[in-house]
Amino acid sequence: MILCCGEALIDMLPRQTTANEPAFAPYAGGAVFNTAIALGRLGIETSFFSGLSTDLFGEMLADTLAASHVETNLAARSSRPTTLAFIKLVNGQASYAFYDENTAGRLLSAGDLPILPPEITTLFFGGISLVNDPAAGAYAALQAREAGNRVTMIDPNIRPGFITDEAGYRQRITAMIAKADIIKLSDEDLHWLKGPGDLEALGRALLAQGPKLLLLTEGAAGARALTATQNRFVAATKVTVADTVGAGDTFNAGALAALHAAGALSKSALNALPDATLDAALSLGTRAAAITVSRPGANPPWAQEL
Repeated sequence: MILCCGEALIDMLPRQTTANEPAFAPYAGGAVFNTAIALGRLGIETSFFSGLSTDLFGEMLADTLAASHVETNLAARSSRPTTLAFIKLVNGQASYAFYDENTAGRLLSAGDLPILPPEITTLFFGGISLVNDPAAGAYAALQAREAGNRVTMIDPNIRPGFITDEAGYRQRITAMIAKADIIKLSDEDLHWLKGPGDLEALGRALLAQGPKLLLLTEGAAGARALTATQNRFVAATKVTVADTVGAGDTFNAGALAALHAAGALSKSALNALPDATLDAALSLGTRAAAITVSRPGANPPWAQEL
């Protein structure tokens, strides 16, 4: 079972009323939430850990997880409000305004961390949940506690405009990268972390910090997998893009699902991944993401759609 650890929020997506007035419609979302949903829809046993509100939006999030066969028994429920993210779309590209103060997700603390059952073999972390304390510190503590015995994967999904303490954030992400087995970054994320330069050279510098596998998405070009000795690339599936909301999150799920199917989500297996396994992870990740970007909002595909 894969445990997805991170934010669940409501994406307020731009719409028009029947009177042609601008409006926003609520959709369940959040980077880690989207990955959990996509994993559940791909048939992978998945559980979700976050601070989940008991308000009407929190119930919407819990119901959406359940509908995609994702367990929420480990989530920390509270009466604090749900995080809201208002989205602006320009040529299909999303920018965000977050309302996150004093929310159920933001105020998650180390005291809320669950004892994990043995069937959880892999933990996935990421998104804005790694930016602000106390939640960010709680997730870092969970990874530090479990990284010795379970596979951990991180996709920081870096949003510079949301980061108020860049030095503290870089310190936290660097420490989590060092403990992680798998890292996923966009090309923009990698440049933000490592500066300008050749993507492969920057990626190998990151691998030298400790991870065994780097999954690197390169926008419309495709995605790459780097290990200490391998560099595999798969071109993106060409589709008509509705918007890019949830694209990277769905890629994460596809890659994890393929690695799971190959029996590769173990410490020993990640030390020696065949080219075919890496290619399968990149292929499923890009094909699943292509379906998500072809329709509005974060709406990952079900297994039968692939």
